[in-house]
Amino acid sequence: MPDDRDVLGPETGPGLLGNTYVGEAAATEVAVSRSIDHHGPDEPLAEKKLGVLFWIAVGWVALVALAAIFANVLPLHSPTYEDFTAINARPSAQFLLGTDDNGRDLLSRLIFGARVSLVIGFVSVAVGLAIGGTLGLISGYRGGKLDSFLNAASFVVLAFPLIVALIAIISFWTPPTLFKITVILAAGTIPLFYRVVRATTLAFANRDFVIAARTLGATNRRIIFREILPNVVPAAISFALITVAIVIVLEGTLAFLGLSVSLPTPSWGNMIYQGTTNGDLTTNPYIMLWPALAMFLLLLAINIIGDRVRQRFDIREGLL
Repeated sequence: MPDDRDVLGPETGPGLLGNTYVGEAAATEVAVSRSIDHHGPDEPLAEKKLGVLFWIAVGWVALVALAAIFANVLPLHSPTYEDFTAINARPSAQFLLGTDDNGRDLLSRLIFGARVSLVIGFVSVAVGLAIGGTLGLISGYRGGKLDSFLNAASFVVLAFPLIVALIAIISFWTPPTLFKITVILAAGTIPLFYRVVRATTLAFANRDFVIAARTLGATNRRIIFREILPNVVPAAISFALITVAIVIVLEGTLAFLGLSVSLPTPSWGNMIYQGTTNGDLTTNPYIMLWPALAMFLLLLAINIIGDRVRQRFDIREGLL
């Protein structure tokens, strides 16, 4: 069965090896290829604007992250303190977002709960990108039996429904903790990043500037890290941002099923779950409203950032 790298063309470009002065021709092709690859045929990369909406989204994500990091020094009530004199209190000067059915401050729980979503989202994606991206980079460039094995393994893993696998693993690996949830979700993202990075690597592995570098005697390590990796990073980062949003939703789903960090530790997922078990939501809709709104705005901001990054670096949708 032919390998998918066969469609990328021959190993050497026409005219390169036929030139009398190989070094001069290779250097010229490197310069031309890099100019085309990094700036595009019509418009320089630097002229593509990120836009005001991008910076608003970045500001919101930064605000949520800073609030979560410095939650301990902010003038907030304890997220686990139960004030039985203020059960289901409406938003007021004392409790800006109100309280839940145990008298706990919703603003405090919302900010402290952001830690769980951000840690699980960004850490699990960073680990998955580091492992899956490295495997995809090496596999896509070197090919051979390792590439065939990893490619087949990734198809098998991705064929299994992720949410079913997560529920099964967490149900057996009890009790669920922040570390366990992060490790499990990181493992689930590895084949995703492997596929994306491998596909992008295949797109560049036989480009003229790579062939020129190989002809000039560059080592495989130099070609991978100096020629291919800079072209792979934009697509990987764009996909990673989208994956962060997906992972945060998955954590919220697990928390809704009672399979994430346990109460009273706050997370946006278990706050939403608590709101749905509060009986009549008309009594206190804020328990579910605020975490759902916070999650929606954070996911929207992350998706906007990822989309603007994709547009700026002119990443094809087919790679993602």
